Amino acid sequence: MYDNRDKYSDKKDKNTCVFGIRAVIEAVNAGKELEKVYVQKGLQGELFFELQKTLKNAGLNYQPVPGEKINKIAGYRNHQGVVAILSSITYQDIEKIIPTVFEEGKVPLVLVLDRITDVRNFGAIARTCECSGVDAIVIPSRGAAQINSDAIKTSAGALHKVPVCRSDNLKTTLDFLHGSGLQIVACSEQTKKMYYEIDLTLPTALIFGSEEDGISGEYLKRADETIAIPILGTIESLNVSVAAGIILYETIRQRK
Repeated sequence: MYDNRDKYSDKKDKNTCVFGIRAVIEAVNAGKELEKVYVQKGLQGELFFELQKTLKNAGLNYQPVPGEKINKIAGYRNHQGVVAILSSITYQDIEKIIPTVFEEGKVPLVLVLDRITDVRNFGAIARTCECSGVDAIVIPSRGAAQINSDAIKTSAGALHKVPVCRSDNLKTTLDFLHGSGLQIVACSEQTKKMYYEIDLTLPTALIFGSEEDGISGEYLKRADETIAIPILGTIESLNVSVAAGIILYETIRQRK
């Protein structure tokens, strides 16, 4: 587990939001990329059921939240209990990326982020990924940092360059990566094996988890290796973006 303590802020750029049930339906039908959809708990009605159907057909989920949260995001706008956050990027398909990487004669390197929720940590990780030649970043559809203007800024624009893939089921995605020939490497202090003791010249998917919960047990079970970074001081963990940087550049060192 590596430090991911900074919490996600509820402040939103209103230019990136869509307010109201019909407006969100139209945004989905127009092919807009939605980062998140918030729906007031207890919402009912024919139009809401149409929204549910539209989101389901598009493979999108929504998050039920208290009305206070909707009001905080929307302010004075007429939101009808629904707010959608437009994505700042276009998500890509990991199942298309990996075959292409192999076809190009490259050794795949993928980062899988399990519940990294702080936008600045996520942006910093993306920046390091771009600098170190990572082929894709995989995040869960739920419980991931919002890719907003803060994340883009912190990444120095890297989030427009490194493919980001959103997964509805990380277990299935990890199984796909393993079946494609990538070793699954979990990064956690709950092991005695150090990061420089494994072969990172192989096709690799690195998993990082949150400081609060670490990497989910169901993902740890799928790991071929679990590695740690030595801690010599009294603080028990590193910031997740720093940990990612250390291991990514060890990968570069080995591959060069």
